[in-house]
Amino acid sequence: MFRQLFVSSTSACFELGNTNPYYSPEKYRVYLNGKAVGGERESNVFSLFGLDPDTEYEVSVSSDGCKIRFRTEKDTNVIDVKSLGAAGDGVSDDTYFVQMAIDKCPPGGRVVVAGGSFLIRPIELKSDITLEIVKGAELLGDVLEKNYPFVPARAYIDGKEEVLASWEGEPFDCHRSLIWAYGKKNIRIIGEGAINGNADKSTWWATPKGRKVARPRLVFLNKCEDVVFHGVTCENSASWNLHPFFSENLKFYDLRIKNPYTGPNTDGLDPESCDKVDIVGCVFSVGDDCCAIKSGKLYMGKTYKTPANRHTLRNNLFRDGHGAIVLGSEMSGGVKNLTVSQCVFMHTDRGLRIKSRRGRGKDGVIDGVLFENIKMINVKTPLVINMYYYCDPDGHTEYVWSRDPSTPVDDGTPYLGKFKFKDIECVDCECMAGYFDGLVEQPIKEVEIENVTFGFKADAQPSKPAMLENVREYCKGGLYVDNVEKLKLKNVVFEGVEGEKIIKGNCKKVTEE
Repeated sequence: MFRQLFVSSTSACFELGNTNPYYSPEKYRVYLNGKAVGGERESNVFSLFGLDPDTEYEVSVSSDGCKIRFRTEKDTNVIDVKSLGAAGDGVSDDTYFVQMAIDKCPPGGRVVVAGGSFLIRPIELKSDITLEIVKGAELLGDVLEKNYPFVPARAYIDGKEEVLASWEGEPFDCHRSLIWAYGKKNIRIIGEGAINGNADKSTWWATPKGRKVARPRLVFLNKCEDVVFHGVTCENSASWNLHPFFSENLKFYDLRIKNPYTGPNTDGLDPESCDKVDIVGCVFSVGDDCCAIKSGKLYMGKTYKTPANRHTLRNNLFRDGHGAIVLGSEMSGGVKNLTVSQCVFMHTDRGLRIKSRRGRGKDGVIDGVLFENIKMINVKTPLVINMYYYCDPDGHTEYVWSRDPSTPVDDGTPYLGKFKFKDIECVDCECMAGYFDGLVEQPIKEVEIENVTFGFKADAQPSKPAMLENVREYCKGGLYVDNVEKLKLKNVVFEGVEGEKIIKGNCKKVTEE
C-alpha cells in the first residue's frame, strides 16, 4: 500500500508503504490515469507535477495493486511573473515583478515562476498563496551584499520584545534572507525548479566569520504556520538554506537541498523552536549539518521556553555533511518527541550528532528521541552525544571542559534523558561505532541500542569522534561510554573493531543481551 502525503493545485506527493530506508526494495513505475509517467523510480517517496487544478486523477504504481483517487485543489487566480514584465534572463533585476505578483495574488491564488532564471533581491511572502517554481526555472539571488537590507535583532511592540533576526541561537542583526516571511499562514512553495542563493567563495562565502551582521538564510520563516515545501531544489545558500523559526505545522516533502561541501555553515534545514515538523523524502548534500534541530541558546531558552517538539523525519537521504541529523548545539529550549526512521546516512562525518554543553540551561531538556530502521554508509562515527561541545566564544574554557566531580548542577545545566537506537545497519565506519560523553554532574539518563550492526572499512583512517577538548583520535573504535547512567545493549554486533568493543567510564548500569 502507498499513501497520499500532499496535494496542491498542480502537484501531489505520495509515500510507499514498505519499511526500507529511503529506497524501495525494487524499482517501480508510476501510472497516472493508467498511463506511465516518467521512468523507473527507486525512492520510497514520489511526486507528480504539472497537474491541472480542480481535476480528479487516479495514481497507481507497478509494485503495488493499490490505486488512489485524488482531486487537485482549485486556484482562485494564477499570476505568471513574466506576464507582469519579468525578464527571466538571469541578468535583469526581476525583484519588482516577482514581489508584485505575490502582493497582487488573492488568497488561494498561485504565483508562477517559469521559463527562465529570475534574478531577485530579497522578497517577502504573504499568507494564503502558492509560489510555484516550474521545472527549468529558478529564483536567483543577487550577489551584491548591499542589496540585502539590515534586519535588527529585536523590535519592541507595546513594550513586548519581538525577535526579528537570529544567528546561532541568539538575537542577532542579520541581512534579510532571500525569501522570508513573518507571522504568515498557509504558504506553499512547490515545483521542480530551484531557489538558488548564488553564493560562492567570491561573495558570501569569502568572509563567513566575525561579521557584525550575519549572512542571510536562503529562506527564513519567522512565526509562520501551515507551510508546505514540495519538490523544489534549494542550493548555494549564503548560510543556512531553510530556517524556520518559532513556527508550527511545517511540511517538507521531496526536496533537494544542496551546497558544496566547502560552503561554510550551509546547513540544509534547521527548524528552531518549531512545533510539528515533518521532513519526508528529502535529499541533503551540504557544507555543514544536513538537518539541525535547534531551540536557541540560554537567553532564548530562558525567555521563551519553546522546545523543538513533534518532529518526524522519514525516508530521507542525508549525505556529504558534517552530521546527518543534529540536535543542538543551540538547544536551551529543549528537544522532545523526535522520531527518525527509514533514512539513509551516507558519507557524513557523524550520523546522529547531539552537541551541547554547560551553560545551555535547565530548560535544555532533550528526551524521547527514537532512531529506527536506519542505514549508514561510510559514516565516520554513527552515534555521537557530546556534552562538552566547544564551538562558542567561551567554548575552550575550563567551565566547558571540566570533569571535576564536584561540579554542581545549577540553572545552567542541561538534561539529557532517554535515547533509543533500533534496527540500524552501519557499514564502512572509520573512527568509532559511537561516542557518548555526558556531563559528570548530570549524566545522560539512558541509551538503548537494539539490533544494530557496526562494520568498519578495511582502510579506515583515524579521526576525532566529536568536537571537544582533549579528545584523541580513534580508528575502528567501539562504543565510548562515559557519564551515562544506563546503557542497554541488545543484539549489537561489532565487525572489525580493534580493541575494546565497549570503552566504559562512569556508567552505573550496563546490560548486554
